Amino acid sequence: MSKVSVSKADSFSLHISEIAPDKSISHRSAMFSMLANGVSEITNFLRAEDTLNSLEIVKNLGATVVDDGTTIKISSDGIKEPFEILDCGNSGTGMRLFCGLLSSANGHFVLTGDKYLRSRPMKRVTSPLREIGAIFDGRDDANLAPLSVRGSSLKAFNYESKIASAQVKSCMILAALRADGICTYTEPELSRDHTERMLKGMGASLHVDGLKTTVEPMKELLSPLTIRVPADPSSAFFFAVAAAITPNSNIVLEGVTLNPTRIEAFKALERMGADIKYEETDNRYEPIGNIHVNYAPLKAITVEDNISWLIDELPVLSIAFACAKGTSIVKNAEELRVKESDRISTVVEGLNACGITTTEYKDGYTVTGGTLTSATVDSDGDHRIAMSFIIAGIKCGMNVTDLDCINTSFPNFFELLQKITKVEFK
Repeated sequence: MSKVSVSKADSFSLHISEIAPDKSISHRSAMFSMLANGVSEITNFLRAEDTLNSLEIVKNLGATVVDDGTTIKISSDGIKEPFEILDCGNSGTGMRLFCGLLSSANGHFVLTGDKYLRSRPMKRVTSPLREIGAIFDGRDDANLAPLSVRGSSLKAFNYESKIASAQVKSCMILAALRADGICTYTEPELSRDHTERMLKGMGASLHVDGLKTTVEPMKELLSPLTIRVPADPSSAFFFAVAAAITPNSNIVLEGVTLNPTRIEAFKALERMGADIKYEETDNRYEPIGNIHVNYAPLKAITVEDNISWLIDELPVLSIAFACAKGTSIVKNAEELRVKESDRISTVVEGLNACGITTTEYKDGYTVTGGTLTSATVDSDGDHRIAMSFIIAGIKCGMNVTDLDCINTSFPNFFELLQKITKVEFK
């Protein structure tokens, strides 16, 4: 698909149970199964390009993977040196976490990805891993993929990160599990905590005290996972915004993780005036439940705290800003510049094309609410930019180009969108 035209939508009322399974938890389920003694069973695994790439890498690392179309069973007797180059596709999560997992494994490994991933910075993980004995090589002194990893013995560490990043934290926790002593990781702001929750559930000796995580090396393999991957709140949020900006509309998003570090964007939308309620239905590795969103007039807000909790949702939250009364402000979000695209620039450029007034800063931007107008927006190969401006089309009609990237995270996005409005592919 090269281009889609989305028509303005009328009011709608929907229950959606087919939101894409959580991408972050799917990645981790595949990877963490390599650390288990026994067969891990994963249901509702996200069958999208990025996560299927992680599953293929796990196979190439020697795991046995049995997939009956409903349940994926993974068993491993240790990481093996692969015959293949390990292709992470478009996934920064995949590449950065595999760096941590493979840094202590016996063998030589090469990680690569698509043209977008090969331009994203990796020193944020390769530098601290090198400091504790990991051996990396690659372009720009192991900042850019392809990355070569030679597994080695790792030293215990006390690492203070300058950025709040779940990817960096998870990478270092995975390295800590095979280090030669107790390790600590401290971050400036609490980032998403799926890794900590899942590894603790598998029996890892891991303690979280505020911003500090302490990890003891594994004395034996962990217990296998038995997990149903919840719906991805980042994916669900596209349709939450759709309801919030369309008068007389409401939506129920079923089976979503309600992890507090994953629903900050919903909390921001609440602060803008949207009527949102949460209904917990389960809590094992993660709290899970339903999110109810009802339209209400929106007002501008400032977003500057807990940025790492809503970093992925900021592009589509910006569509809500464009429909709100007043000028919304995003601060402390420079991390947006090293995502699949420079999301500060791509969001601002896209909104400007739609007739919305913005101001761009190094670490954020402002959006003054107004009347969205139809335009043609190039996604720059970024799935979240593509889907964000498609959601804007519900308000005013929109053309968006470079769509293949959507398959990396939300394969049935258009199927759900067609329940709301007319979609035409060109």
